Amino acid sequence: MNVEELLRDTLREQAEDGPRTPPGFADRVLGVRRRRRTRRIASVAAAVAVVLTAAIAVPSLDSGGHDVRPSRGVDPKPATTHPAPSAHPAQSPVHELVAAGRTAMAAYYTWKTDWQSVHDGIRKGIRVRTYWLLDPKSGHYEKDARWSFVAVAPGLRTAAVLERHLPVRRIGLLDLASGKVARWIPVDHPVGGLEFSHDGTRLVATTYGENPDKQIKMDNIDRDPVSVKPSRTGFYVFDVASGKGSWADVKVVRDDQGNEIQARQDFGFCRDGKTIRGRQSVTPGDRFYDVSGREVSVPDAERYRTWFTGAGLSPDGTRLAGEFAGEKWHTSSWILDARTGKNVAEVRGQILLAWADDRSLIAWDIAKGDKNEFHNRLVLVTIGSDKEVPLSGFLKGTDGTVGRWEPVFAER
Repeated sequence: MNVEELLRDTLREQAEDGPRTPPGFADRVLGVRRRRRTRRIASVAAAVAVVLTAAIAVPSLDSGGHDVRPSRGVDPKPATTHPAPSAHPAQSPVHELVAAGRTAMAAYYTWKTDWQSVHDGIRKGIRVRTYWLLDPKSGHYEKDARWSFVAVAPGLRTAAVLERHLPVRRIGLLDLASGKVARWIPVDHPVGGLEFSHDGTRLVATTYGENPDKQIKMDNIDRDPVSVKPSRTGFYVFDVASGKGSWADVKVVRDDQGNEIQARQDFGFCRDGKTIRGRQSVTPGDRFYDVSGREVSVPDAERYRTWFTGAGLSPDGTRLAGEFAGEKWHTSSWILDARTGKNVAEVRGQILLAWADDRSLIAWDIAKGDKNEFHNRLVLVTIGSDKEVPLSGFLKGTDGTVGRWEPVFAER
């Protein structure tokens, strides 16, 4: 089966399944269907954000301009108290800082597809992001259209950025306070994705042969576009302080049929800081590597983590954010025991995005009694409580596309 036939069959199958799906789902539909199906309403939202821990210093902007060193290591005894939530339930998109516990929304982005060609009823284009980055001085989000991809380091001072027209041949380290790039890291293999390590001292950069945000759409099928033919070539691991790193040749491992319709297959760090997780939406699923690209066994803490649940492992390492539950409440999600993978609690929220502390999470959720799964907002939910604290206003629109913005989280 070629790519066009696979896409056509997949989109038609979606059309028969019922309501429209939110953006970002179609490019993962095959992977989801090969996994255990759950009764989720909107656990397929597009942004999967990473919760980062520890702090990193503002890059020096003097004549040297090359000192990007962590301001502190990981605290072995993290504070048990955190600032009160910073919430703006009347704002969507938000203009002022949204944060809860140890976690802040460091940025957010919107997206649109730039359609570039049509051939035999198949439209081809590029999904383009526009970012709003947190200004740590004013506490406001400021639009910065220079970047196609942004990862924010713990501490909310530094971001790793990629310029337009992915993949690119340099990585910028951006001082969020000044809006200036302190240092560029040149690369031999073009980069299309970025993620900081748990302690903020290292950066993994996913390399691609082509733009990982490619999209195609069948003109005769009224469904969301999907991405196709991954061109992932491997990853770099950089020491942030020195800018030194090495490249590993690790491509996408396809299933027996060779099927794959998700072009973006980024790498990320596991909590141990040593293992690299290769995220794939199809069988054989996520695979794990050391920094040299050698495949290794699954770390215990990652064994039951699902690739589409952004919150992942709790700060104390005992719990995992799980999939949609919908039993005790109309919209809710499971919390898992990280050691066994068993459900240990049900918490409110459609999609669990980031841990605020060991018992509370930031999530997307709809209002009580709301029947529109796309009319959701950021909320703070807590294990053992039926209360929610609204953090943002509701997303606009009714189809999961209009007025949607996607958060990027980091530890504050």
